[in-house]
Amino acid sequence: MPTIKNIFSPRSKENGLFFYSIKKIINYRPKNIQLFEEAFTHRSNNDNILTGNQKNFERMEFLGDAIISSIIAAYLYKKVPNGNEGYLTKMRSKVVSREHLNELGKDLNLIQLVRTGIPKNQFGENIHGNIFEALIGAIYLDKGYSQVEKFINKRVIKPYVDIQKLEGKITSYKSLFIEWCQKNKMAFKFNIYEDTGNDSLKHFAVKLKLGEKIVSKARATSKKKAEEIAAKRAYYKLKKRIDRQMLLKI
Repeated sequence: MPTIKNIFSPRSKENGLFFYSIKKIINYRPKNIQLFEEAFTHRSNNDNILTGNQKNFERMEFLGDAIISSIIAAYLYKKVPNGNEGYLTKMRSKVVSREHLNELGKDLNLIQLVRTGIPKNQFGENIHGNIFEALIGAIYLDKGYSQVEKFINKRVIKPYVDIQKLEGKITSYKSLFIEWCQKNKMAFKFNIYEDTGNDSLKHFAVKLKLGEKIVSKARATSKKKAEEIAAKRAYYKLKKRIDRQMLLKI
């Protein structure tokens, strides 16, 4: 069975496993396979390009993020001619959310091709979306904007972008809860404190108050996660009330 080292060596020749794996994913013959090597190299691998800079997917990820956003924005602009700026921005955010990008990376099983110096089970969930963005950046540099549009249309828009479903999708329970409170002039507060307990990792606990009443509690390894979990629990606890009042405010 080939190892990761075999996949990339020697220089990912056209008869190499990496070359054919990439070709199958992007559905065309890559002109410059080295772009894709960079897109699938984690910084832990400690590769250096000729300039002495570390060779990894992070620059490609930055580029891919911007390209995905622009293509989805153009699609929504044409698809929803009556949508205002706020609506279009929300819809784009739902399509390019970190959660959705992670799902796309998993569906394509991109992590199997990542070259890394650390065990893959140590990666966080976002590695899947990061590599997907890097792949988009590599396609753009290799073949141009029109090829990226074809890829995103096939892999993202056709199978996943349903306007009606997206309209009902919640991407941030915290933002929704805050918006509801502000529209209805209700006081709220996320009380955060450290709560490590017996865990080796630092944890944070949150008590979400609506007025003087605690409506939910949560605990996670970051303040942001704890707040989002608390807001989600509060939303489902108050769902009928929130949905009715949000609908009346539209």
